[in-house]
Amino acid sequence: MCHLDLNMKKFLLATVFAVLYLSWAIVASDGPFVVAHKKATLTRVKSDIERLSISIDIYNQGYATAYDVSLYDDNWSQDVFEIVAGNTSMSWERLDAGASLSHSFELEAKKKTLFYGAPAVITFRIPTKAALQEAFSTPILPLEILADRPPEKKFDWAKKLMAKYGSLISVISIVVLFVYLIATPSKASKKKR
Repeated sequence: MCHLDLNMKKFLLATVFAVLYLSWAIVASDGPFVVAHKKATLTRVKSDIERLSISIDIYNQGYATAYDVSLYDDNWSQDVFEIVAGNTSMSWERLDAGASLSHSFELEAKKKTLFYGAPAVITFRIPTKAALQEAFSTPILPLEILADRPPEKKFDWAKKLMAKYGSLISVISIVVLFVYLIATPSKASKKKR
């Protein structure tokens, strides 16, 4: 009997924690939930100049508006990069629930290096809380700035085409072969006539 009481106590305690967790999740889901995705694209301008295009998309996946939204992406070393277009920071008055914002800027590389970019920081205000809230973007993969890249091979375009449309080409080829086999009489049936 005592063993049953212990199991019952564990069950009740687990139930209380589950209810508390669910109620916390419901309350937390009523506010804004800001997520951000950071993308970087390298473009070789000349043999010794490379441009880096940065794009940061900010999404409010929550159920309330985020106010005084600010983006800071000041992790670009000045001895490696120079800002060519745009700013590394931006502010918006609000980000409504279900809405998104986008910001981009362009940098120029000054020297050859392997660069590890940090996530961008997004701050925002919730009317029910005094402190600013923080969110971070996804980090970018390491960038090989001004790296020696092998020249593009002669048939790389064919490989890219096959990678993109290979399955479609296969299906069309099979259908054409099937129609050809049905429409063309075999040599054996010609001999019987």
